[in-house]
Amino acid sequence: MRIRRSRVVLVAALSACLAGSLAGAAGPSGGACQLQGVANIMPALTYVSANFGYSFTGTLGTCQSNVAGAPTSGTVSAGVQVPETVTLTSTRPGTCTGGVCDDGVTACANSSACPPIVTTTTGTVLYQEPVPQGSGSCGSSTTAGEALAAWGDGKHTILSYTTTGAGAAVQLQGTIVASMTLALVASSVPAGYTAPSTYTISSDEPVFAVGEQSIAPLTFSPTTLDQDCVTVGVSSANIDGVVAIGSAS
Repeated sequence: MRIRRSRVVLVAALSACLAGSLAGAAGPSGGACQLQGVANIMPALTYVSANFGYSFTGTLGTCQSNVAGAPTSGTVSAGVQVPETVTLTSTRPGTCTGGVCDDGVTACANSSACPPIVTTTTGTVLYQEPVPQGSGSCGSSTTAGEALAAWGDGKHTILSYTTTGAGAAVQLQGTIVASMTLALVASSVPAGYTAPSTYTISSDEPVFAVGEQSIAPLTFSPTTLDQDCVTVGVSSANIDGVVAIGSAS
């Protein structure tokens, strides 16, 4: 059921099969990366089928590609809060002093006639990525979500994906999309300020075009031995595998 790794990797060295189907004769943009990460599941998975959500963070490394200048490493996430620097706005009532509002322009008899004073600055606040959702159990599951790959060259790739899991094996399939919209975490905004309610991150890594496909055979394993799905549900799990992305035509 883990998906988070797949959403952001290339297509070349996964295997001869992957290279042929994605990167092969068709696309100049193909490659593959090793994915390693941890998923946190809410509520924990048991042997009873149920709905759940999850978050994921991981690394993309040992990337190989048939495109010059392709990124060689990066990070990937889904369903987590990320810091972003945005414009913060503060608004306070205007005041009247000596017959002139503190905007220095408006004449006034009292402060009620004065326009509000708006000031702006920049600051870093948190935005929430869309939380992937799934249904199933430790035995089998399906999920869907969006993943953000942040490459070492400063560019990004957004992957919309689905996963199917059977035991420890998870198969991810996805498509690069144009952008991901994150929601403001209101509690992260400094007192007295407001921030934009959403933040959009675009797929701007030129090597991986919007519409290209991604596949990833992954393995899922609890991070601790006590998470046995029977007496203790699986609330955190290691996700490992190779993620590939590219064009088959």
